[in-house]
Parts: sequence; structure tokens; C-alpha cells
Amino acid sequence: MSSFFVLLLLASSLLHGHAQLQPKDQTFISLLITQNGLDFVKDLLVNKAIFSIISLHLPSIEKSRKIPVVGNVYMMVSNITIYEIDVPSSHVKPGETGISIVASGVTCNLSMNWYYSYSTWLGPVEISDKGRAEVQVEGMEVGLTLGLENQEGSMKLKLEDCGSYVKDISIKLDGGASWLYQGFVDAFEGAIASTVENAITKKLKEGISKLDSYLRSLPKEVPVDDHASVNVTFVNDILLSDSSVGFETNGLFIKRSVSLPVPDLFYKNSRLPILCQNSSKMLGITLEESVFNSASALYYDAKFMHWIVDEIPNQSLLNTAEWRFIIPQLYKKYPNHKMNLNISLSSPPVVEISNQKAGANVFADLIIDVLEEDEVIPVACISLVIQGSGLVKINGNNLVGAVRLDDFAMSLKWSNIGNLRMYLIQPVVWTLVETVFLPYANAHLSKGLPLPIIHGLTLESAEVILSTSSVAVCSDVAFESKIKQQQKPYSSM
Repeated sequence: MSSFFVLLLLASSLLHGHAQLQPKDQTFISLLITQNGLDFVKDLLVNKAIFSIISLHLPSIEKSRKIPVVGNVYMMVSNITIYEIDVPSSHVKPGETGISIVASGVTCNLSMNWYYSYSTWLGPVEISDKGRAEVQVEGMEVGLTLGLENQEGSMKLKLEDCGSYVKDISIKLDGGASWLYQGFVDAFEGAIASTVENAITKKLKEGISKLDSYLRSLPKEVPVDDHASVNVTFVNDILLSDSSVGFETNGLFIKRSVSLPVPDLFYKNSRLPILCQNSSKMLGITLEESVFNSASALYYDAKFMHWIVDEIPNQSLLNTAEWRFIIPQLYKKYPNHKMNLNISLSSPPVVEISNQKAGANVFADLIIDVLEEDEVIPVACISLVIQGSGLVKINGNNLVGAVRLDDFAMSLKWSNIGNLRMYLIQPVVWTLVETVFLPYANAHLSKGLPLPIIHGLTLESAEVILSTSSVAVCSDVAFESKIKQQQKPYSSM
């Protein structure tokens, strides 16, 4: 039953550090489940319900009935077991107050033991018999209505209505006297139908209760790595239309395992800027550029944006001899000395998203270090403004990217070896950025931002759409096991 809300696990948060000034009740990640997505989830729910009902044992039923000529007959059916159920038609419909799921034309097959006994007018001799019986329930209607509510940042599931109705039932006895058959059927037909209705309704209520407990026990943050998480607190009310269900979250990055206060969850200007143009997709997720900027702010505050570069593809660049024509005074003062490049960001990278591209502006300081025996000597610092743009796509359940260098500017911040001719240094720095900085950044971007989909399911045929200040992911959802099975080569017969 827990599969019902497999697509609902998106996040919200308050961010410490540079992002803590963001309004805590504002939406930065939105999610929309379309009618096709609801149909997919409904099928999961129906399959789970069928699985839980098959092999269900129903309570025994006892009856006493007066039959002409024979007299009073005691009858009992026991070991009543549902062994097969078929749901040929079902549909799900969202509305203003919740989501209704109705299954029609349900057939249900049961097996049971029967027993009867009576005493004849000829003497105090008890006559009894027993056997097996098959029961077929046809034309059953099963329905339930679920209410969705944001309760202090967790999803609360309320069962508004639940019931089932048996239209027709047939009982086929194996053994027994033919004259007893009609009396037996008349005695138990209604009771068995009522027992089936009550048992299925009870089972559904139990399942919804477990699902509600499961949803409310979900953790409030989704780990991204050892240092960062996305807080999984819902904000605002659930948005229901006649063909979709919408959720809003804050979605900013937080330090992992930080205890957070409960935010003000009800921001009245609710909106769902889902950009999916293909309405046949099951799921739409919109991430504002603030989500990515919150990530860069968090990692910047945690001092993860600082690197000592001592190995590069062209290793000769890390020796002053290679710089003798570019910075003569460096080679003159430190001839044939090894070098390090000390790169640190001076502020968090700024992500900008438009209709045409996703880009970033990076502000960094490049310090040239000379190594003399066991001493590291900083000799000059160059300020860089790097402009990059790149590709955003889906890999599995992760939103991943790759960046390329568009342009950069540089200026001398300070120098211990006199003035530097920046026009000579610029081609070398460009090469360093392309061969060192970008590969490092792309290695991390390739790991991606995990979209919180429950294990066992994966996004399928996903599309990424860029718009002003946001990225939309429009996708179907499938079982990983099914995908692996489809990819497995056929074995020979």
C-alpha cells in the first residue's frame, strides 16, 4: 500500500549560511502528478490491495434453518478463503476534497468447507454430512475516498469513505443431498456476501492506516552526500484539480542532520509553475534556480570550494621554467622551482537559468605558490570571473549537468614579484581553467542532484525543459526490475 505515494517525496527547507535570508515559506520545488501519473499510482494501489486480499481467511458462519419434512438443520461453513480476485476496471478521480478510487465489476472466488447435521423424526439418530464448496462473487463494486492534508510539514492521509458492495453470488456444493442444496444456498448466500464486503473493507482500512503511518514517519531530509541534504518538509496546502494533484516545497539545501525548527508552512499565494508541455507524462517537477544557488552557498560556507592543484595534464606548467617568458621576474627569483596553484572561490557561484541555457558565474582567486624546500611561498594572486553554461539532463533518478567555458575575465589582486602582464598570462589561465577547473566541476555535476524517488522505481523517458529562473523535469515512472528484465538478453529455449 505504501506505493500509493511513491511520487510525493519532494522537499522543503530553511537554509543556514548565505541562503538563510530566503523566505522560509516560499516555494522553490513544485511537483505535479497528472492524470496519467494518478492512474499509474492507482494501478500500484490496486495490485497491492489484490495481493493483500488473496489468501485472506474469513470467519466461519453458522446457521440453523427449518426445512420441510427434514426439520431443524444446523449448518456451518468454515475455512472460507479468498484465493482469486480480478479487477477488470478501475479509475481514480481527484476532486476538491480528495482523491476517489473506484473498482467496478470485481470478481472474487472463494473456497470453503461446509457441514450440516439434523435429527430425524424416526429416532434420536443424528445425521450429518460435510464437503467442500466453491463460491463466486460477481459484479462487486469497491470504492474509497482519500483526503490529503499537510500536517506540520508531513503528509497526512485521511480515509474519508470506504466500502464495497456485492451484486451477485453463486455457491456450488461438492457432495451433500440435492434436496438440501437450495436451503443451504438460501441460508448462506447473503451472509457470505456480507462477510466478503466487510472483510475487504476492513482490509482496505488497515492498508490506508498503515500508509498514513508510513507517510508521517518519513524522514524530513533526503541526503545528497555526506555534507548536504534536502529537507523534505511540505509547505502550503495540497492543490487538487479535476485531473491532477499538486504539491509545493521550499526545496533548498541544508547541512546534513541539522535540527531545524518547524517553518511557517502556509503561504497563501500558492502556485504550481509546472512547465511540462506533454500532458501525457505522469510527473512534473519544477526546480527554481534558488535550489541550485542554495547548494552552492552551503558548500561555500562549508569551505569545500578550495583546491590545491599540484597535478595537471601539462605538468611542466607547474615549474617556473615554463613561465620564464610570461613572468620573467618569477623565473629570475625562483629558477626551476616547482609550483602549486591555490584556487579558492571568493563567493558562492551564482546559477542563472533562462529559456536558452543554464549558466553559472564563478568568482575565484588563483594564488601562484612557489615551493622552496619545505616552504610554500605565495607570490601573486589573480582574481577570476568565470562564465560558463551547460547541459542539464536526467541520469536515472538524478538531475545531472555538464558545464563548458564561455568567457572569463581576470585582474591582478596582489603580487610580491612586481607587476604582471595579464595579456600574456590569460591564455595560460584559460588553459588551466579548461583542463583543471572544468573537469573537476563536471566530475561533481555528473553525480547530480538526487530526485527523491522511492527505491525500486525510476524515472523513464524524462524531458528537461528550461524556463526563466527554473528547470522542469517531465517524466514517466517505471519499475527498475521491469526495466532490467526488458534489457536482459533472451535465453535460448
